[in-house]
Amino acid sequence: MAARGGQDGRDGRRRGLKVAGLALTGALLLGAGAAGWAYWHLNGNIKSVDINGALGDDRPARPVTVPSASPSASPVPTGALNLLVLGSDSRSGEENRELGGGDSGGARSDTAMVVHLDAGRTAATVVSIPRDTLVERPSCPLPSGGTTRAASGAMFNTAYELGGPVCAVKTVESLTGVRMDHYVEVDFAGFADLVDALGGVTVTTDADIDDDKSHLHLDAGTHHLDGTEALGLARTRYGLAGGSDLARIELQHKLVKALLEQISATDLLADPARLYQVADALTGSLTTDTGLDSLGELMNLGRSLGDLDADDVRTLTMPVLPAPSDPNRVVADQPDAAELWESLR
Repeated sequence: MAARGGQDGRDGRRRGLKVAGLALTGALLLGAGAAGWAYWHLNGNIKSVDINGALGDDRPARPVTVPSASPSASPVPTGALNLLVLGSDSRSGEENRELGGGDSGGARSDTAMVVHLDAGRTAATVVSIPRDTLVERPSCPLPSGGTTRAASGAMFNTAYELGGPVCAVKTVESLTGVRMDHYVEVDFAGFADLVDALGGVTVTTDADIDDDKSHLHLDAGTHHLDGTEALGLARTRYGLAGGSDLARIELQHKLVKALLEQISATDLLADPARLYQVADALTGSLTTDTGLDSLGELMNLGRSLGDLDADDVRTLTMPVLPAPSDPNRVVADQPDAAELWESLR
């Protein structure tokens, strides 16, 4: 249809979603006849954490699913799925510092998105949780033993800082009442490498950005950004009017769309060297739960997104309002927030 850019545009966006779904890069590379060492290298890039083992049964229930009437030998998953996607500067501290990120204060995660794939995998909803949201942070198990302390009115992003991925997942599940089926953490420095491997992304900004902390200085308008600039856009806050985290989230949503468009516009099949570079940057930037920590599992996820069109991906921010205790913080706006999370269960 003309309103959607024609059949060619639709097919390109669908191909882009497959790649952006984390799996097609590895699948295409191996299908093109790459040596076994490439699989070994890419598979070894992926870091993982055992979320299920750490949290046990103290979690929201999994939705009841109805098995397929005629299962195939290698079924492609089609059920509804919820993933917690975090942007982190916890790895490669020196590189992140050069990019305006991590410091000696430890791991941080300033970007949190709940990605909901509808049953059938033909539509998706991406919900950002502002880092400044005040939440009831639960007690979380620590890898070294013991637990973190529960806290009332804690900033959302302190969960990751204090308890890592496990506490981030537990806090999100406590806040939303939605079970996170998978966890995906994208290292910010690796994200910059991924954007560079794709040849940059094109983003239109509505206002000037002048932010020394994120190393980003842009006039309002359309810009083709390299990896460092795209990372600065994802991080920028103080260069925006009022220094709003909500304004930063709007830019992050634009960046997600721009990345999908760049992937769909890049013919990776015709350029095996770039395909490997993209796959290497992507897998090298990931920490996942143990259910997604191999190329085979990521390939399954990617294949399940084959009918997902970019036009069917909604980007939202959890409804919030200023916190009564601190105008520089926000709290979930009820009942709107609860209704949104209920729709994703």
